[in-house]
Amino acid sequence: MSLKRNLSKNENKTYETDRLQIRPMSLDDADLILELYNMPNFIRFIGNRNIGSLSDAENYIKTKFLPQFEKSGFGNYLIILKEGNQKIGGVGIFEREGLEIADIGFSVLERFEGKGYMFEAAQKVKSIGMDDFGLKKISAITTKDNFSSQKLIEKLGLKFQKHVTLPNEDEELMYYETE
Repeated sequence: MSLKRNLSKNENKTYETDRLQIRPMSLDDADLILELYNMPNFIRFIGNRNIGSLSDAENYIKTKFLPQFEKSGFGNYLIILKEGNQKIGGVGIFEREGLEIADIGFSVLERFEGKGYMFEAAQKVKSIGMDDFGLKKISAITTKDNFSSQKLIEKLGLKFQKHVTLPNEDEELMYYETE
């Protein structure tokens, strides 16, 4: 099946797990991105994306998320809690400069941490990447002091491989990969 067919099949698709709905991020999700990307732990572990307003968040979605969906068919997905229909975070597969293998990334609002939602969502998105888009491997990167992300990455079945530094970055990151 060609990527074009996969793209049209999946670009607006909503996936489900027991407790979650997972769908591609859209401009309607700027409110979540604004809150999520300004959390102290997001800035500490992932970085400051300089999103100070809803307009900044919409622009970030337009320039970072939507082009990858158009190009690859996959990207950053919104996580919605079925109970109460609440937006709680994001999970995605990203093509990053400096990495040969697409990597999985995730972030959740602090009030929803520790409930297993990120594992549930990341496990689903990992299977979407491999089953729907034919990715043979998936990688993940995280900071050396982000122990909760390291645990989740390992629980997803990825193994630590080496330390990497991405282009235009200073911090050395831990690099994991499926086997």
